[in-house]
Amino acid sequence: MQQVKAVVARGKGRPVEVTTINVPDPGPGEAVVAIQACGVCHTDLHYREGGINDEFPFLLGHEAAGVVESVGEGVTGVAPGDFVVLNWRAVCGECRACKRGELQYCFNTHNATQRMTLAEGDDAGTELSPALGIGAFAEKTLVAAGQCTKVDPSARPAAVGLLGCGVMAGIGAAINTGAVTRGKSVAVIGCGGVGVAAVAGSALAGASPIIAIDIDAQKLEAAKKLGATHTIDSSAEDVVARVKEICAATYEGAEGADVVIEAVGRPETWEQAFYARDLAGTVVLVGVPTPDMKVPELPLIDVFGRGGALKSSWYGDCLPTRDFPMLVDLYQQGRLDLDAFVTEEIGIDDVEAAFEKMHHAPEGQSVLRSVVVF
Repeated sequence: MQQVKAVVARGKGRPVEVTTINVPDPGPGEAVVAIQACGVCHTDLHYREGGINDEFPFLLGHEAAGVVESVGEGVTGVAPGDFVVLNWRAVCGECRACKRGELQYCFNTHNATQRMTLAEGDDAGTELSPALGIGAFAEKTLVAAGQCTKVDPSARPAAVGLLGCGVMAGIGAAINTGAVTRGKSVAVIGCGGVGVAAVAGSALAGASPIIAIDIDAQKLEAAKKLGATHTIDSSAEDVVARVKEICAATYEGAEGADVVIEAVGRPETWEQAFYARDLAGTVVLVGVPTPDMKVPELPLIDVFGRGGALKSSWYGDCLPTRDFPMLVDLYQQGRLDLDAFVTEEIGIDDVEAAFEKMHHAPEGQSVLRSVVVF
């Protein structure tokens, strides 16, 4: 067992704190990873706010890259010294999805069996709930070995670690869930880290036009740099009408975008996505809603009459062993600018300030990703 510094959320809405935790030696099927970088994802804030569940205290952080330090009995897929991106879809190989060859929909992903614990204070020894089964706002963390995906060790940890959640979610929402290809038009509502990644994924797939929609001019500018051909300020324009206008100017007769990706997770923006798609078009929900949110009341005839598909995208429908190495290779080739997602590099003591910036960044200082670097 080792003791390391880590970021812990002890109660709903309370500021996070840096404390010392105990990391067990890896057991069968487990690995200890020395974390090099971990992105500050909105999902971590959901955990802190009790929006996921109330299994406090949480060990936050899940969008990470690092080096395998040690492995437990029976681990063959990774070895000490391997540079890995952590993932929260360690497929089981035994569930219905896995057995029918759809591992990206695994119903029973693996996490470490042992729990890390608090090492200080009156509650020392209390088991921690690792965010998404990872808990990587820590100098070291214990995970299931299947949560470690080997990638090119020369890649920048702060950039490729983002594939562990937000960037993969966005790229996968476009390519995997939305099946974006050449000749398709795409609109992305919400241009935070996930939405801009959906723009980048659409550009990789050869889509056109690619329409980025947000209220933040700086985020729209970031989307343009990563492949958006058009932008819409949704605080000043009618989103549905403008998307229809842009698509009709490119494809005669188009009544919207072929694929509309909703990366906000709110009923009103999902409704915009529904009506901004072309006939037989696809809506992909990748923004994470809160439990109280409901689908807007839509006339059922509109659902029937417009055809197409209404989908949700869970982790970009990715398979980490397939998708992470490929995307890292594209990054190394200069074809996928993962560095553009890293707005700032911060220390472990700065996570709470990074949460604050998600909602209250000073004007002109929007953040795609703050990344904790160890």
